[in-house]
Amino acid sequence: MLAVVCGFGGAAQTPEAVSANLPAQKIGADDLLAIAVYDSPELTKTVRVSGEGQIRLPMLKRPIEAAGLLPHDLETAIAQALRSEQILVEPVVTVTVAEYRSRPITVSGAVKRPVTFQAFGNITLLDAIARAEGLAPEAGSEVLITRQATGGKAATDRIPIKALIAGDNAKLNLRLSGGDEIRVPEAGRVYVAGSVKNPGAFTMKDGSDTSVLKVLALAGGLIPFSSKQAYIYRRKPGAESKDEIPIPLARIMGRKSPDVLLAADDILYVPDAKGRRMSAAAFEKIAGFGAATASGLLIWH
Repeated sequence: MLAVVCGFGGAAQTPEAVSANLPAQKIGADDLLAIAVYDSPELTKTVRVSGEGQIRLPMLKRPIEAAGLLPHDLETAIAQALRSEQILVEPVVTVTVAEYRSRPITVSGAVKRPVTFQAFGNITLLDAIARAEGLAPEAGSEVLITRQATGGKAATDRIPIKALIAGDNAKLNLRLSGGDEIRVPEAGRVYVAGSVKNPGAFTMKDGSDTSVLKVLALAGGLIPFSSKQAYIYRRKPGAESKDEIPIPLARIMGRKSPDVLLAADDILYVPDAKGRRMSAAAFEKIAGFGAATASGLLIWH
């Protein structure tokens, strides 16, 4: 039997090519195939699968459908085509996938090094995150995985990061087969302005509840002569302006009213005792500057 060499130029077959040629891995558009036909050097060559999923071989009048076939199925299809066009009587065909390009996995968002790579062998979600050198400090509480579902429609799974890394539920560490898009959204931020010691933008970590008292603690607390009344500025979906929500700060700090939860992109503003208020334009600047700060913390002087 003729030995198949990746590239057919004297170079040894790479480990990736060997591991890629697994029964479960189907051929796709733009994959590179090493085709060997015994005792027929003119038919032994590397062929790139076209965008339409077909390959062409010398002397064959019609292209051969390759996309969606396993390598051994394509071997049968090539042999049958050679017989039907009376080129060879009993062809012996070997097909090896030399390079996959049809199985990309993309990792983007709040990771240390966004990356796109091909799915060789058994790749899991944690493997893909490791290829991206892990999560960035500003990563949020979940991973979004978009893949093609039945009927060609895209479906998105939401995987909680904390549970995924803990490893208590093995089902969360999804197996990836190519065509997957993994995105790690940044954690939401809240903004604190006005009469506090360290106004700035603060990251909402691990999906935990973020409240008025918590962000005031992160901001170093109130400064002297701050108002007893604070305000949350929150934009409704689809609205251009922000709603103003009064917050009884003195009552909350005196444990006479419950603490108030904040949502992503909220602005907590604490006026001074004279009640001077910031303009709407100033609030937009605060949110804009804070969102552009990769570290998640911005101090205004």
